[in-house]
Amino acid sequence: MKSRQWVRDLAMGVRFAFAGGREGWTRALLTAVGVGLGVALLLITTAIPNALSARDKRSSDRDDFTYSAKRLPKADDTLLIANADTTFRSKDIRGRLVEPEGVKAPLPPGVAKFPAKGEMVASPALKKLLESDSGKLLRERYPYRIVATIDKPGLIGPAELAFYAGTTGLENHLSNGYVERIDYFGPSPNHTPDKLDPVLILLIMIIFVVLLLPVGVFIAAAVRFGGERRDRRLAALRLVGADGRMARRIAGGEALAGALLGLVLGTLFFLAARQSASVLVVRNVSVFPSDLNPSPALVALVAVAVPAAAVLVTLFALRGVVIEPLGVVRTAKPPRRRLWWRLLLPLGGLALLYPMMGQGNDNGSFNEWMVIGGTVLLLIGVTALLPWVVEAVVARLNSGSVSWQLAVRRLQLSSGTAARMVNGIAVAVAGAIALQMLFAGVEHDYTKSTDNDLNRAQMQVSLRSDVPLAEVGGALSGTKGVRHASALSLGSVGEKAKNPDNSLEVAVGSCAELREVARLASCRDGDVFRITGGEYGDKAKEFTTPGRTVYFDPRYDDQPSHTASWKVTPGVLTAEGREDPTGYERGGLLFTPGALPASAQAGLSPMVYVSLNQSVPDARDYVRNTAARLDPLSETFDLASSETSLQFKPIRNGLFVGATCVLVLIGASLLVSQLEQLRERKKLLSSLVAFGTRRRTLSLSVLWQTAIPIALGLLLASVVGLTLGAVLLRMTGESVTIDWASVLSMTGIGAGVVLAVTLLSLPPLLRLMRPDGLRTE
Repeated sequence: MKSRQWVRDLAMGVRFAFAGGREGWTRALLTAVGVGLGVALLLITTAIPNALSARDKRSSDRDDFTYSAKRLPKADDTLLIANADTTFRSKDIRGRLVEPEGVKAPLPPGVAKFPAKGEMVASPALKKLLESDSGKLLRERYPYRIVATIDKPGLIGPAELAFYAGTTGLENHLSNGYVERIDYFGPSPNHTPDKLDPVLILLIMIIFVVLLLPVGVFIAAAVRFGGERRDRRLAALRLVGADGRMARRIAGGEALAGALLGLVLGTLFFLAARQSASVLVVRNVSVFPSDLNPSPALVALVAVAVPAAAVLVTLFALRGVVIEPLGVVRTAKPPRRRLWWRLLLPLGGLALLYPMMGQGNDNGSFNEWMVIGGTVLLLIGVTALLPWVVEAVVARLNSGSVSWQLAVRRLQLSSGTAARMVNGIAVAVAGAIALQMLFAGVEHDYTKSTDNDLNRAQMQVSLRSDVPLAEVGGALSGTKGVRHASALSLGSVGEKAKNPDNSLEVAVGSCAELREVARLASCRDGDVFRITGGEYGDKAKEFTTPGRTVYFDPRYDDQPSHTASWKVTPGVLTAEGREDPTGYERGGLLFTPGALPASAQAGLSPMVYVSLNQSVPDARDYVRNTAARLDPLSETFDLASSETSLQFKPIRNGLFVGATCVLVLIGASLLVSQLEQLRERKKLLSSLVAFGTRRRTLSLSVLWQTAIPIALGLLLASVVGLTLGAVLLRMTGESVTIDWASVLSMTGIGAGVVLAVTLLSLPPLLRLMRPDGLRTE
């Protein structure tokens, strides 16, 4: 019986929402838009794991390098494939050169037919780039004709730049590690995926909590839109015989109507965002619309939880309201908010997180439920404390300009409404500050400093073919944007022509170029040096005994080689080792071109250190173009001062993608909330204008009403964010350091979003400030 009464009352509230004329529809629509934005982001978030899983599967399905020590024999079902990855203006391009060795050679996923020599099968994004004006420089790198495009099974995302180009002669390069013979595409049988360490798992958990919690806060605020007008309707219901509990349940039904309509709008927003996913690229990450499929269980949870939360939040909001037949009484002076229970939430969060202090990579994994629970309680503490802070502060604000007094009086009368509007952004900023602290604290474990000397070189170019060293050095030195290029040929010598027990490094170059890798007292063409000291100093001395024969490019097992012998002559000079521009100090032998046996050149690989003129735009791409023209199998490296872990980088990129979505939601939801508040105060604003209040004064009062709660909210968010960040750092065993630049930037972003929303709400505010707004029917 009781449940039947609940259903009837809720159904009546739903009817009032949709049959209450323009006012009812407007309130339901505003609620639905606010809820819909949150639902859309929840659906997108629940779809992200499936999208990432689909990306990973397609990536593993096209794996082509097994790096197996066992070499496949040539057969009718084998394919020669070479790595031709490159970069264009900070965008990575996945490239492969292919040469089928039989009619049964495996086709790459997404490719219908092998390209012939001089032809290319490109991804749609790469094809579009090459055909555009901005791809003119890249076209110089690829002397291929595009004959087809790669379909979805061969791409991890619609914006991926990738190609397969046909070529010949790859068998001659099978020993260099960049060419392999395969008979299938897919993950290697002995491949085991890298497992994330506990700290990275902690980062992922905190990211999801920080990004999703503001969404829940916004949904809770959205279902309370139009509270003042709703109160008048509830009083009317009491007048016709409804009791207080029935009136509250009917109010819950109105909120339920808005939430249900919000589910519909949220689904439409999600579908629209899903369709636009193919053109949206954030931090080089893109997904196919068909990959964004939320888990059915999570969709069902959202569909049940959002309407249920709408009803419960409404009933909770009306718990202290006395609904009488002649009006809703909230009492002239509402009771002061109590602080003690509000402090229990953050203290409870700290209590859950404290037992995990000092855990992490060295001391075990984190309990995921304690991490999520503790973080949620700390961040929810912001929403509990903020109304008390706003009330306590505005109660002490008095004198000031007319606009200031109007704003302060309004806040004193309804500080709860102002706090609710700020809650979401305060939670988002608090979480962002904590995440920034955690990222900054653990980044040194995943970002390693390199030994690269960027004052000597900014790029390194490695070639795989036997291009003459002079041609390589001359071509790169004459490339646009290159200040200086030092070209060396690298290889090795062994004491035997096949399967040597000992080997030594060999570097060949002019005297000036050899000085990049060693300290030479004197040098002229025809000299040979052995590097003294270091790990291989004694071995180099043994190898250079006069009369001894050593072998360039010795052969190992069945690997192809270009073995050439050299009989050591008297007069080998000594040189002291020196770190090259990459920080590596080599040992072994140094040859000037005049001393190198002619037959040994074929077994050496050119390598060039390139110093750039950084003021020349696209200097790096000019170098890559020259390298590709000299050798399609060449590889270029950008020398950097630090390197980031391959596991850490996608997590950081995921944070930026999620934060972008949440910021969009924050702005849109705040705008809807602001417009709803202005709509409710339409007659008040019109009355003030009719009595002669200047529009400028009213506009400033609205600005102050937004600025004061925002300032308090951001201050509280900073305190809670710093506390949570410090706790998380102690959990990972890191020392607590505050990156004030990140704290200020996160706070500034939050303030900037609010400022943008305020500016967007000024045009409707000016339209509302007209005396004719007092008209009524």
